[in-house]
Amino acid sequence: MRTDQILMLLKTQGPMTAAAVAKELTITSEGARLQLTQLGQEGLVRTHKEVQGVGRPKQFYQLTSAGHARFPDTHADLTLQMITHIRDTLGPTALDRVIEAREAEVQQRYHQEMAGQETLEDRVHKLSEIRSREGYLAEVRQEEDTFLLIENHCPICEAATHCQGFCRSELNTFRQVLGKNVSVERTEHIVKGARRCAYRIKNKQSK
Repeated sequence: MRTDQILMLLKTQGPMTAAAVAKELTITSEGARLQLTQLGQEGLVRTHKEVQGVGRPKQFYQLTSAGHARFPDTHADLTLQMITHIRDTLGPTALDRVIEAREAEVQQRYHQEMAGQETLEDRVHKLSEIRSREGYLAEVRQEEDTFLLIENHCPICEAATHCQGFCRSELNTFRQVLGKNVSVERTEHIVKGARRCAYRIKNKQSK
């Protein structure tokens, strides 16, 4: 459906004008505006205006919280219940051990899938492929010797919000599987209010 395509666009691209949406979907600006208005009436999209250079402010469309919620948070309720039970019954130390065990399992699996990826570029793209398969809507952008790994969705957002150990574990995993001579810095974080998570990646010897 066209509305699903628009939601996906706003999820992966961030705020867009009706003209930009129309161009991406090869439809008229009026058609895009009608679809966006409908999504706004359903509470999935909201608007804001920005001044860009000379002229009238442009109207941008972006997802609301309800719009973001259309992208699934994998087993959120069950995960939150498990986190709460482990923490309340066995204590925070036990929860940390569970997260560490999960981290070790994920790292082993990622290492196996990334075997044979010799260059940093190959490893970053392979990691993006793995993360997209897991529901993170990942993509890679490159600026000279630096890679930006972008995750437009977090399928464990509710769990990560209630237990930051998951986010810390993911960052540790990226650093481990990409190599000890690689710098990985999280520059945007969904849990802290950003639209997406983003990681700046480069070889440590790079300036």
